Amino acid sequence: MNATIRLAEKRDVPGILEIYAPFIRDTAVTFEETVPTEESFWERIQGIMAELPFLVCEIDGRIAGYAYASGYRSRASYRWTKEVSVYIHPDFHRKRVAHALYTSLNEMVRYQGIADLLAIITMPNEPSVAFHEYFGYRKCAEFSKVGYKLDQWQNVGWFELFLQDENEAPKDRILRLDEITGLPVFSEAVQKGLDKLNL
Repeated sequence: MNATIRLAEKRDVPGILEIYAPFIRDTAVTFEETVPTEESFWERIQGIMAELPFLVCEIDGRIAGYAYASGYRSRASYRWTKEVSVYIHPDFHRKRVAHALYTSLNEMVRYQGIADLLAIITMPNEPSVAFHEYFGYRKCAEFSKVGYKLDQWQNVGWFELFLQDENEAPKDRILRLDEITGLPVFSEAVQKGLDKLNL
């Protein structure tokens, strides 16, 4: 199989939405209720990539999965904390695509200067919890009945991964995505992710 991990491009949007749309329509994994248009979703991706990685894993010409970091809260002192998400196409389960994407994503955002990652998981979801705990995330909170979807109230767990030295002050400035894409650290992060794939 031919696999790559790279930044999302406009041509990827149909493949990304093929993965994401069933989660919107049929599950409470996301609290989004309406499948976005391709144009609006591309605008969303561009907004994320103004600062942070939005990665796709492409296998034999198909989008096998995607992962990204996004803003957490707008107050200035939160700027070193980001949320993360990962979604995998059912045809590519058990090929460690999520492991590959998170490995690359973590390496990139750590170099940018991001200190803390938050994964927000609709509970219960034992596979997702186990996956995040494998990466070192720890549960830091659970909120009950904070969303209503699929005719019931949903609970949400928050899981946290600290990437930097907690005894040191963070970088004064978080590097933008376009400041790292041409550096060796970027291609090294991609390769570390590809090394995790089980194809």
